[in-house]
Amino acid sequence: MAEATVNPNRMANVALRSLHDISVPEPVSWMPQTWGWALVVVCILLVLAVYGFRAFRRYQRNAYRREALELLVEIAETIQVPATRQQGIDDLAELVKRTALAGWRREQVAPLTGANWNAFLASSADNDESVVLKRLFDDLEYHDGTPFQHLPSSELTQLVQDARHWIEGHHVSA
Repeated sequence: MAEATVNPNRMANVALRSLHDISVPEPVSWMPQTWGWALVVVCILLVLAVYGFRAFRRYQRNAYRREALELLVEIAETIQVPATRQQGIDDLAELVKRTALAGWRREQVAPLTGANWNAFLASSADNDESVVLKRLFDDLEYHDGTPFQHLPSSELTQLVQDARHWIEGHHVSA
C-alpha cells in the first residue's frame, strides 16, 4: 500500500513536468483596422479644430464687450450715489459710444447724435425695449445735472440694465 501512495505523487510530478505555458494571442491593436476609420478620426479632429478656431476668434472679437461690461459695473456704482450721478450718466453715455466705436467703423458711428444715435442703437440691438436708454440719449444727455438728481433709483437701475443688455446683445454686421 505504500507503493500506491507513492505512485500518484510520482505520476503527478511527471504530469506537471510535461505541462507548458498557455499560448496567449497577440494583444488587439487600438489602431483602426481599415483606412476608413482613420479618415473618420481625421474628419472629427478637423471639425473640432475649426470649431475651436472659430470660438477663439469670437472670443477675441468680443473682448471689447467684456471690457465694457467691466467698466459698466463701476459706472453702475457711480450712478447710484447722488453726488456722482451726473458723472456716472456722462460715463455711461461715453461707454455706449465707445462700445459702438469698437464694433463699427468710426465713420459710421462717430457723427451720430440725438435721434440718429437712438435709431442706430435700436437697429443694432436685438430688441427695441430700452426706453430709459433712449430717453437718456434723447433728452437727459443735453441738460445740466439737475434732471439726474431726481430720477428714481428704479429708473437708474433700468438705465444700467438697458446699457448692459445693449452691450451684450448688439449685432455687428460682418
